Amino acid sequence: MLRGPEQSRQANFLELFFDLVLVFALKGVVDRVTPDLLDSDLAIRWSSLLYAVLLALPLLWLWTTTVHITSRFDPRHQGIQVMVLVSAFGLLLMTTSLAHAFIGRGLVFAVPYVVLQVGRPLILAALVRGHLPLRALYLRSAAWSAVSAVPWLAGGILQDEARVLLWSVAIVLDLVGARVGWFVPHLRRRAISAWALHSGHHLAERYQQLLLVALGESVLAVGTTYTVLPAGVGNTLGLVVAFVTTILLWRIYFYRSGQVLAEAVTMAKDRDSIGRRTGAAHMIMVIGILAVAVGAEVVQERPTAGVLPVWLVMILGGPVLFLLGRIRLERVVFDRVSTRRTVGIVLLLALAIPLLFSTPLVAATAAALVLLGIAIADARQAGRQPGEVPTPSG
Repeated sequence: MLRGPEQSRQANFLELFFDLVLVFALKGVVDRVTPDLLDSDLAIRWSSLLYAVLLALPLLWLWTTTVHITSRFDPRHQGIQVMVLVSAFGLLLMTTSLAHAFIGRGLVFAVPYVVLQVGRPLILAALVRGHLPLRALYLRSAAWSAVSAVPWLAGGILQDEARVLLWSVAIVLDLVGARVGWFVPHLRRRAISAWALHSGHHLAERYQQLLLVALGESVLAVGTTYTVLPAGVGNTLGLVVAFVTTILLWRIYFYRSGQVLAEAVTMAKDRDSIGRRTGAAHMIMVIGILAVAVGAEVVQERPTAGVLPVWLVMILGGPVLFLLGRIRLERVVFDRVSTRRTVGIVLLLALAIPLLFSTPLVAATAAALVLLGIAIADARQAGRQPGEVPTPSG
């Protein structure tokens, strides 16, 4: 059932199909958060920031755990194919509940997630019972997921603030469990990790595809909103700025760490560490892209209104999060801190106060100009040092 070296370089069509469902899921998060961000109630507006993270993280975590399964196991195996398809349906079900995620239909969100996160490791543990370290790994994962299932399901039954609190605890348990290798006392823990990048190319390519999916969702969201609104000067300019921003995020990601990620993984000695850090970097970047998409929606709806602080958090915070994740990726691939991206973050934060007296369109344009400066600096660096070779730390 395990992947062979001859088939480990490229994602197959089943994995790409799963990514299509993720596009729908990420757009669902943007559609769920944007109305709250535009609400007249101050508490609802600020709560939308927490809602965005709390809804996006389980969806992205489900994608992450699924892609690591398909990276380790042969996706041509019928059992693995069924597992991926069931995972896609579970992701679809979770997405259908997003519009009422905190006032109803909580179990529609929580139950598929719990079933997949507990059930899949148990099934895999049974399938690899002759491979003791791998079996122990999946049993530990199932044990931690069973613990987090309690607040997930309890939150699905309760509503409002209680649900938010319980689900926050649940997703923290999931992420902390993975960070500590799902440690369980007295259960075998040998030198095998769920996050080791066994193939430099397959998983690196999957993370690249995740970034492209998130960027594609951003274009889809802003394009759909522009279609249903009356075309005016403000939202038309907002559409241009959103599209240019998406291009710049794509360019900044792929130069040069995103482009040579597979080579860095192949060269790294510590595959466990580089796998874990690469996953965290991409998670941060995707959440940043989602924030950019929500900010673009605000620009479409209120391009010339007085900017509110919470809107500015999304419009500027999205690029800041993206650059933070990109800095982390550069640390993985080249074992250095990107000066250009650090300066970009400082500029975005410095612009926050003067932009409070502007409009959403002006704020989004300012953020795009900062990203443009980084992209231009990258292009100059590429001219001086073409074909830079990765130097991973591990």
